[in-house]
Amino acid sequence: MDLKEYRKAKKTVDVSVGESVRIIRELQDLSQNELSGLTKIPQSTISAIENNRVNLGVERAKTIARALMCHPAVFLFPGWDVNHNATVANNI
Repeated sequence: MDLKEYRKAKKTVDVSVGESVRIIRELQDLSQNELSGLTKIPQSTISAIENNRVNLGVERAKTIARALMCHPAVFLFPGWDVNHNATVANNI
């Protein structure tokens, strides 16, 4: 099947910063305690981030992203639509 035959997936759910951290962590089968060990960020802080009680911040995003082997933007800009947002920015 040719890639041209596939339709682009539609966004159906908005994800918060904390939810994006939890989702990526769980997809990698890590507990909050294990992530804490990898990042040296206290487990209680990771819990607070995942529950949107504490702001993630750029430095913590970088630290967590390194541990979870992904780009920090995954956490800092969840739900960012590159095509849509670039179009909007160009029309301003």
